[in-house]
Amino acid sequence: MSSPLAYCLQEEVWQARAATENTAFIKCFLKGVVTQESFRQLIANLYGVYCVLEAALQRHRHHPIVGQMYFPELYRTQNLEEDLAFYYGEQWQDQIFLSSGGQAYIDRIRGVEVTQPALLVAHAYARYMEDLSIGQSVKEIARSAMALPSTQGTRLYEFDLIPTPETKQIFKSRYCKALNALAIDEDLSQALVFETNYAFSLQQLIFRELESDLLEALSDHLVDLLGLTPYSINPEPSYAT
Repeated sequence: MSSPLAYCLQEEVWQARAATENTAFIKCFLKGVVTQESFRQLIANLYGVYCVLEAALQRHRHHPIVGQMYFPELYRTQNLEEDLAFYYGEQWQDQIFLSSGGQAYIDRIRGVEVTQPALLVAHAYARYMEDLSIGQSVKEIARSAMALPSTQGTRLYEFDLIPTPETKQIFKSRYCKALNALAIDEDLSQALVFETNYAFSLQQLIFRELESDLLEALSDHLVDLLGLTPYSINPEPSYAT
C-alpha cells in the first residue's frame, strides 16, 4: 500500500522547499532586507502564475482528482490585483511584466493542464501551502521593512475566509486530509511528488532573477554581513524534465 499523499509530499519535497527558502532573495527577506521594487516584481510574477493556475483549477473543478482539491477560498488573483494597484497605481496592467522565470512557470502550468490536469494539484499545493505557512512570516516582515499602510501591500498573504493562525491550521489539516483521500495509484502519486518538486524549482528561478536586483541595491558590506552571494542555488532546476 502506498503512503498517504500528504505524507509523501511532506517527506519527498522538503529538499526542494528548503532550497527555495535558501535563495539569497528569501534569506534577505527573512532578515528584513526588502526593497519595494523587488517585492512588487515578485507580486507581478505571482499574479501571472495565479491567474493561469486559478483559471485552470476553475475549468477543471469537475475533474475527478482536481475537483476534490477545489478550494476557491484560497484563490489569490483578486488580492494580488489589490497589491498591484497599490504598488504600481491604477494603470498597473500597463506597467507589469513577466520575468523569464515567471513565464516558464506559467508555461509549465499550461502544459500540465493540457497533458495531465491532475498535476494541477501539485502546483496548487506548492503555492497555497507556502502562502498559508512561510507566507505569513513574509507578510509581517514586508509590512515592517517597508513601513506599509495597515491595510495595503500584503494582500497576497491575507486570507479573508481563513483569517487567524488557528483557522489556518485547521484548514491545512483539512487540505491534507483531502489530499490523502484522493483515489490515485502509485504512479500518479509519484508524478504529483515530481511535479511539486518541479514547481518549487520554478519558484527558485523567479527568486534568482529577483535576488540580483535586490543585492545590487545593497552595499557590499551588508551582503558580506548577511553571508549572502548571488545565485546561491544551482544554476539549473533540479527537477527539469
